[in-house]
Amino acid sequence: MQILQATGGGNFTMLILMFGVMFLFLILPQQRRAKRERKFKNALKKGDLVVTKGGIHGKIIEVNDSNDTCVIETMAGKVKMERSFISNELSKHRTTPAKKQNNK
Repeated sequence: MQILQATGGGNFTMLILMFGVMFLFLILPQQRRAKRERKFKNALKKGDLVVTKGGIHGKIIEVNDSNDTCVIETMAGKVKMERSFISNELSKHRTTPAKKQNNK
């Protein structure tokens, strides 16, 4: 009888441990990624060079906070799209100087 009671407590502990590990490896990284994307989306401003999730390169010429859209100027014209559709900002990459290598 004592053996059955001891293994029942061990199963509950393993279940709690399994949920803890699942939370650490699945839920926390997803929450961090969503927070980072929200911060990126809210930091977009006029003049930023961006790439959309569809691969369109352009420059933001207008940001509308009321309906969460922006207008992007491309080589083909102007495109209005959701701010969440922007995947990457190129302005920071172009303004920071590349590190020079010392070849001696």
